[in-house]
Amino acid sequence: MLLTIDVGNTNLALGLYEADQLGPHWRLATDHDRMPDEYGLQFLGLLEHVGKSNKDLTGISLASVVPQLTQRVIQACREYLKQEPLVVDTGVKTGIRIRYEDPKAVGADRVADAVAVMNLYGGPACIVDFGTATTFNALTKDGDYLGGAITAGINLAADALFTHAAKLQRIDLQRPPSVIGRNTVHAMQSGLLFGYVSMVEGMVARFRSELGSDMRVVATGGLAEIVAQETKVINILAPWLTLDGLRFIWELNR
Repeated sequence: MLLTIDVGNTNLALGLYEADQLGPHWRLATDHDRMPDEYGLQFLGLLEHVGKSNKDLTGISLASVVPQLTQRVIQACREYLKQEPLVVDTGVKTGIRIRYEDPKAVGADRVADAVAVMNLYGGPACIVDFGTATTFNALTKDGDYLGGAITAGINLAADALFTHAAKLQRIDLQRPPSVIGRNTVHAMQSGLLFGYVSMVEGMVARFRSELGSDMRVVATGGLAEIVAQETKVINILAPWLTLDGLRFIWELNR
């Protein structure tokens, strides 16, 4: 049984794979102050919750975009799960070619997403990841990761409004009754949700003009579903795409 771990700035996603099937999976809040022992005990607790233990694990595949937490999670895996994790980094086989000017600068989660899309759906593709940042990633038909675009994520934009505009409150992101908000909460929800939907549609059109008309759009990340419900440009909704990519990378490096 393979454990996949994706350490993001906002969420920590974990999933257990039996062969190529994703079993129990979790999305937790990332705690930047948590120590290795705390992560280790949390991992053991999740395994115990589904009737498993560290003895059931055959490996761990790990991606992290939070450098200060990477070593803590690795240490937790070593000491509590008794496994040396495969960390997606320079030198790890991925099966795709990174055409970024500095390949080392590409986030491990973006690499894992591209690997998953190439293996599951093929290119050309625009991969939209709705996380702390919203990223658009370009994958060619031949499996070349070209790069993409990065902007602030929806929740980050909402926090910025709350922090820097004295009369705006913190809100839950959900669909308002109409595009034209009749109160401040609905107006903020409209601007954040429909504004991002319009951005996604515009960026997808621009990516398609460079990648070709047969480009498919794959959406992932914690907020992918709420955005996908409001637009027809997203072809595939894959909220656990990064974990799938970590599984493929593990298999390539066994």
